[in-house]
Amino acid sequence: MFRNSLEAFSSHSVGDNGNMHFILQASGSAETSAQLAEIGAALLVLGLVALVANKLKFSVVPLYLLIGLALGEGGLIPLSLSEEFLNTGAQIGAIMLLLLLGLEYSAYDLAKAFKERKSAGVVDFLANGLPGFAVGLLLGWGLPGALALGGITYVSSSGIAAQLIKEMGYRRSEVSKRAIGVLVFEDLALAPYLPLLTSVVLGVGVFSGLLTVSLALAITGLVILVSFRGSSRFQKFLDPNEPGGLLLTVFGAALLAAGLADLIGFSGVVAAFLIGLLLTGEVAEAARSRLAPIRDIFAAIFFLFFGITTNPANLPAVLPLASVITVIGVAGKYAVGWWVTRDLTDKQSAWRVTGFLTARGEFSMVIAALAAPVVLNVKLQALTLAYVILTALIASILLRLTRSKLER
Repeated sequence: MFRNSLEAFSSHSVGDNGNMHFILQASGSAETSAQLAEIGAALLVLGLVALVANKLKFSVVPLYLLIGLALGEGGLIPLSLSEEFLNTGAQIGAIMLLLLLGLEYSAYDLAKAFKERKSAGVVDFLANGLPGFAVGLLLGWGLPGALALGGITYVSSSGIAAQLIKEMGYRRSEVSKRAIGVLVFEDLALAPYLPLLTSVVLGVGVFSGLLTVSLALAITGLVILVSFRGSSRFQKFLDPNEPGGLLLTVFGAALLAAGLADLIGFSGVVAAFLIGLLLTGEVAEAARSRLAPIRDIFAAIFFLFFGITTNPANLPAVLPLASVITVIGVAGKYAVGWWVTRDLTDKQSAWRVTGFLTARGEFSMVIAALAAPVVLNVKLQALTLAYVILTALIASILLRLTRSKLER
């Protein structure tokens, strides 16, 4: 009987090995191997660039975009990277960016930011969102294009701002706290804005669009209410001391929520943000620490994909417009900086807040990716890429010029 069992096991193993050999042989085709090598090389370059950027205390996002330009069609070293892989990775990157953003805040943080900075939020919208919307209308882009450009010029990059605050040692300064209050307000404004933009881009009726936005506001309000109560019933199933289970549960919930949200016409990235907002306290902190490395990987793929899908040949045509909206954008963020620091004695404080808020980044590119198919008379991705690079460079310069007098 023992021998028969061994023979059965042996034959079963041979069969399994045969199947495994077939899988390995299939996956080891020349085309697949070349794609794996190219993807690996691209990620390796991104990693090395991130290390260099960290040493130089410079935002890595513009560098990722430039690498994407160099590796895409029309670039210096065009690679035939798997479009399906990059597209899926880019979508996961956008979801992870918003999920981690939700984990950063609690309902109390959002309520406090809204209470303390609601006047700054109005100034921010008037000085940055409205001009972009007006420029889009003047250029004849229609409502979808104008609404997209208004969002692109309005929302600052929380990722770049947080990186600058951390890398340059600005965490404990009063101006950084006030800038973060404005960033939180902007992030909260994305909850109704992204579903509205999605509805307009898809061309649904006014009633359907209002219904979608109302649904977004209702879901956001419900999530904030649950978060205020500590979401204890939801969180009792999650153990922060079990990193594997916590990681898979939160990551899987975010992907599931984003996928289902997209199917019903709601914004997938906002759904991921709300999943993050549901988690508070020790669970949120543990999830944030575990998910951050995954976020960094897929966010890098998102920026790489955005650069790769942008043809460098389109940049010269959009550079004049990008320069104009950059000047408007810096002036608009200075208005916000002046407003939130008008009670401080140091007159340089307004410029410091301007430095934190000037850079546009991940959310501007998410908006551009959503609206690009309907803005046919301009290469919106190329315009946004140039805009992000210009504003990120100006933000770094502004903070370096005012760093010597900054309150630490």
